[in-house]
Amino acid sequence: MDRLFLDANVLFSAAYRPDAGLLSLWKLKNVTLCSSRYAIEQARFNLDDNDQRARLETLTRHLHLFQAAARDLPSGISLPEKDVPILLAAIETSASHLLTGDVRHFGSHFGRRIADTLILLPGEYLRART
Repeated sequence: MDRLFLDANVLFSAAYRPDAGLLSLWKLKNVTLCSSRYAIEQARFNLDDNDQRARLETLTRHLHLFQAAARDLPSGISLPEKDVPILLAAIETSASHLLTGDVRHFGSHFGRRIADTLILLPGEYLRART
């Protein structure tokens, strides 16, 4: 069973439109969806209207929430300060995958395992499942 840690931009994209393609993550069998309050708050802050925020609230009811542990990033990993809690929470969760659309900051880590967590674009994960 996969444990998927969802970054803020994945939560944002899933809540942005009622027919968002990323909603298919919530329909997958044999996965546990995880995130953090930090990621949820980042997504909520960036959503424009009350309908989007309500969709986010509904989606987050089905998530297992974890917080970043007070530790350093694994050796050799460099991320902007705002992204450190995302990776550390994914590691704390023992996530099999960190799904993020943040190509700018996580792009150099796509397809790599960091502390047993594989970092992927959500679309790549979904294509691999079909």
